[in-house]
Amino acid sequence: MQIDTATAAVLDVYHALVGVVTPRPIAWVTSLGPTGVVNLAPFSFFNTFSANPPVVVFSPTLRRDGTKKDTLLNIEITGEFVVNAAVEPLAEKINLSSKELPHDESELTLTGLTGVPSVKVKPPRVAESPVNMECRLRQLIPLGTGPIAGNLVIGDIVMIHIADAVLDANGRVDPRKLRTIARLGGDFYCRTSDLFEMKRP
Repeated sequence: MQIDTATAAVLDVYHALVGVVTPRPIAWVTSLGPTGVVNLAPFSFFNTFSANPPVVVFSPTLRRDGTKKDTLLNIEITGEFVVNAAVEPLAEKINLSSKELPHDESELTLTGLTGVPSVKVKPPRVAESPVNMECRLRQLIPLGTGPIAGNLVIGDIVMIHIADAVLDANGRVDPRKLRTIARLGGDFYCRTSDLFEMKRP
């Protein structure tokens, strides 16, 4: 199969990309609306791109009708957000938090999760997640204006919270304890429990 992205239908390109660019880590993002409502949503166009300075990037795409999602609207206004680790014990709640809700309803309430105060930003952290990264917006880059167009949210990480329970004896994060999940194509997810190790040459 060959896909000419200049002429192919947008949805066909999208499904091809999310099917082959795998696994994709999940940014489980809390943000704060203008009236104080906490928004929580997962985004799989996500990664960290620098350690000095520490930077994360994720992309809340536009909805299929071309409108902006609450997370993007909130960050445009406040310039702050928190990335919470998407881990296997919380998989059902992560999926549930992707549900579209009215602006005045919070996914924290929907999922029964607990918001706790952050240290340096106003959006709360998800208490049940073992890792939280408090972020301030560095740059926002819209990539298009049509349905499913991406918006690169580039954030400076200003505080990292890591639960002792996911650390190894040397104080480093142990992936076998953290147990993050990732997105594949369609409705599929994958675990990070099937590991192998190779020393760098």
